[in-house]
This record gives sequence, structure tokens and C-alpha cells, in this order.
Amino acid sequence: MKNAEFGGGGAFVRQANRFTAKISADPGAEFPAEPGRYRLFVSYACPWAHRTLIVRRLLGLEEAIPVGVVDPIRDERGWRFPEPDPVTGASFLSELYLATDPSFDGRYTVPCVWDTATGRLVTNDFPEITTTFETAFAAWHAPGAPDLYPQALRGEIDELNALVYATVNNGVYKAGFAKEQGAYEDAARALFATLDRLEERLSDRRFLFGDDLTEADVRLYPTLARFDAVYYSHFKCNVRRLVDHPNLWRYARELHAIPAFGETTDLDQIKRHYYVTQRNVNPTGVVPIGPEIDWNLR
Repeated sequence: MKNAEFGGGGAFVRQANRFTAKISADPGAEFPAEPGRYRLFVSYACPWAHRTLIVRRLLGLEEAIPVGVVDPIRDERGWRFPEPDPVTGASFLSELYLATDPSFDGRYTVPCVWDTATGRLVTNDFPEITTTFETAFAAWHAPGAPDLYPQALRGEIDELNALVYATVNNGVYKAGFAKEQGAYEDAARALFATLDRLEERLSDRRFLFGDDLTEADVRLYPTLARFDAVYYSHFKCNVRRLVDHPNLWRYARELHAIPAFGETTDLDQIKRHYYVTQRNVNPTGVVPIGPEIDWNLR
């Protein structure tokens, strides 16, 4: 973890996204939405990348947006492709970052989107990638695909997403990577305060905004899917497990039962990535064999 990602009091501060160009439905845009033009790079281990896989599957964009997958184990060279990427020829994701900006010296992150027409990375701005799929690529959505980002709810979705990002999605990292006790406790308390709010919110509704899936559900699920297997122990988020929250646990299992969620959840890759790669947290690199979690709905 680069020193630049820590602030005062030992608090973890995630690096800013370097590439933030927009893919637009406007044909006059610098990067117009076109099927097959862009290549999405992901890791099944990464929660930020996981959400892009979920949206891509829910909207039926598999052919319109091809995907390349990196190995879950990352070293000082960054994410590695099991075999050279057949489109770019890259063996490491870092090659694509440096081909776009030779001066880049941050972490090489997934998800990111490569433009095959110009031979450069367009974006690694993970909060925007899924909403781009939902809006700019609407012309290629499968018939009957859900409207994950309905115009009438965007303000409310964005507000909830901001809270969930700060205290849950990124909150587990703030707890796990904290270098001082106070920073850890602040992050952990904020995390469980929001989980309590979400538990209450889900007491009278199926999903976060009622009976229909939205972008908010896509953003929350990857953290819940990793919670008991990784964050509870590895990141010391151990006040309560996910399974100790009846409404959140029901909700997470219902999402998991949807193929776009469950079939993109690879707990083996998730556990190997966190426990093997993050030696600053787990110096031995030993991967726990548990916990045994039954994701089936009853």
C-alpha cells in the first residue's frame, strides 16, 4: 500500500482515479458508445470490478463489452494476466496504464476500460463505469433488461450510494488498513452504524428501493458477499457477521440467487486475493479454509 494512501492518524485514504474520460451515447463524443470497441478489465476478487460484471450480465452487454480477467494474486508488478491478453498483448495491467500515461506511479487498479480504437485506457473511474453501462450503452441492453438507474430515483440512489461507499464499501478498507487504533475504531463504528441502518431499511422492502433492482443494490452486494469470508476476520470488521443481520442476510442471499450476482461471485478467488496478496495485513499468506456459508435461500 503506497504511503500516499494514508492520511493523518493512520487513516486509509484511497487514491484518486487517474483516468476519468467519459464514454457517451453522443456520436460526436471523443469516446462514443459503440459495441465491441471497449474492453473491460476485471478481477473476480475485486469488489469494484465485481459490480461491473454484475451490471454487464444484468443488462445483457456481454457481446457489446468484451472482458479480460486478471489473476487474483497480485504482486509488486500489479495485476497479472494468466496468459497475455489476446487483444492488447499485455502480460500485466500496468503495461496498459503506462502505455496511456508513462508517468503514472499509482496502483494499477481494476476495473478499467480500454479503447481498442485509440489504444489507450479511457477510464478507471469505478463509480462511473456501471452508470455508463446503464446509460450510454442503453441501445444495446437486452430486451427486458432492468432499469438500474431510473431517472426519477437518481438523486436518492446517488445519496444512498455515497453513504454506502464512504462507510461500507470503502469503510471495510478504512478499518482493515488503518495504522492506528483510533482510525480503525472510527471506521469500524461507522461501518456497523450504516449496516444497522440498512438492516432497518430492508425490514419492509425486498431491495434497497423497493421491489426493483437498482444501482444501489449492485454497489452494496459485493461488500456483503465478501463480508463473512474476508472482512470479518482479515479486516477486523468483527462486531457482527453478515449472517447475524437477518434482513441483510436474506437480502444478500436473494441477490446471490440471481445469476448475474451469484455466478460472478468466486469466493475462492476472493479469499486467495485478500489473504495472499495483502501481506501487510496477513504476513503469512495463509488462506483460511472457512467459514462454511450456505448461500441457498430457504
